[in-house]
Amino acid sequence: MPNPNPAIAIRGLTVAYDSVPVLWNVDLTIEQGVMMGVVGPNGAGKSTLLKAVLGVVPKLAGEVEVLGKRFHSDRQQIGYVPQRTSVDWDFPTTVLDLVKMGTYGRLGWFRRPGAKEKHDALAALERFEMREFADRQIGELSGGQQQRAFLARAYVQEAPIYFLDEPFAAVDATTEKAIIRLLKDLRDEGKTIVIVHHDLTTIIDYFDAITLVNKKIISSGPVSTAFTSDLLNKTYGGPIKNCGIDCGFAQPPVQLRHSSPPRVTTPPTTTAPSVEAEDA
Repeated sequence: MPNPNPAIAIRGLTVAYDSVPVLWNVDLTIEQGVMMGVVGPNGAGKSTLLKAVLGVVPKLAGEVEVLGKRFHSDRQQIGYVPQRTSVDWDFPTTVLDLVKMGTYGRLGWFRRPGAKEKHDALAALERFEMREFADRQIGELSGGQQQRAFLARAYVQEAPIYFLDEPFAAVDATTEKAIIRLLKDLRDEGKTIVIVHHDLTTIIDYFDAITLVNKKIISSGPVSTAFTSDLLNKTYGGPIKNCGIDCGFAQPPVQLRHSSPPRVTTPPTTTAPSVEAEDA
């Protein structure tokens, strides 16, 4: 029987770094089976929002439910694709070994990946057009290949929800379109996809729903109602002018490019390759 609950339900979430609030009293509901973009200026708390749900960064207050249940340390329900800049690409592991890490959660502490896990990992690589790179060291991949390798890891995890943190950074347009096609296929299979995104010109083409955030939630809902010029002005702190594109609104939004956000270091994890907290 299908689960009638939202994919993600967040109530009263507050997060701070060194006593400085990054997210404040966030209430957000993400329905199942949608592809949602999370948009806002640098330092708005977009990446922190994903990490707080996952438990990677601590919450000062608030509750998170995943598919109707309180979400603590069991992250098997969410497949996570981190920012490329937060990964140690020199770590001596192959693409196949990286993808097999997605099976660790279901194996438990004392079992090692075997023939079935290798078969599942290779099938995931095939699904994401990466089978021929299975024996390649992860640092030898292009940016788009690295993102697809992490998508394959999330896929083999068999999670119903995917979090992707700026997956199109340093990815060429052709590869970006290919990744979007793969993500829409997953969405059509009932997966919930949540993506931190910067390029406002692609919002309508890519997403069913959008969340505008700047320390707090400015707007969240279907793209047709939650992605307007007025709401973008509130999100970015002023009018967005001279965009020169038609996004379907009276005052269409402009494509905004951002520099890399400051790194916020968290204690190292025990699972390689290492991922450091980095807010966007």
